[in-house]
Amino acid sequence: MKYLLFILFISLILIISACSGNQDQTTSDNGSTTKSGQAEKVFQNNCAYCHGSDLSGGAGPSLTEVGSLYTEKEIAEIIKEGKGAMPKGLIEGEKVELIVSWLAQKK
Repeated sequence: MKYLLFILFISLILIISACSGNQDQTTSDNGSTTKSGQAEKVFQNNCAYCHGSDLSGGAGPSLTEVGSLYTEKEIAEIIKEGKGAMPKGLIEGEKVELIVSWLAQKK
């Protein structure tokens, strides 16, 4: 009986986990998938300590209007190569393009 309850409990956990997966992507009215949630998560995990969780700045400059100051190419260059006290390579791979397009919208 205990074994049956244990199996039932584990099954319930797996079902709940499967239903709650991939919440980072949201769907817009036209059905296209946006990655804004994923980009914000990358930012919070890698950049918020210096740039503030609300992009208002701190140890690093404010990024609230970074899209009006730099092009996507320039933002990518800063992320990849660093600038000032910001070290290079804090974000790599696909995450760079994800956060670049998100930051470029901040105007």
